[in-house]
Amino acid sequence: MKESLNIYYDEEGDFLEINMGKMTKGFFREIGDGIAERIDEKTGKITGISILSFKKRIKKEKGLNISLPFKVQILKA
Repeated sequence: MKESLNIYYDEEGDFLEINMGKMTKGFFREIGDGIAERIDEKTGKITGISILSFKKRIKKEKGLNISLPFKVQILKA
């Protein structure tokens, strides 16, 4: 199954959200300081991740290395 990778960044709120596939009903579960995984309500699968203070973290760490809780497959168009 081919799924799209959807990335949303709110500059004013400094909030990054990355989701796999079609948006479904779900909820966020915090997994770290300001980092949460998005869980599909029906399947219980992880469908995304959100990061608060994204830009601030990158500046502080001089880059950011976060292991996503799901595999990403990138296909050529």
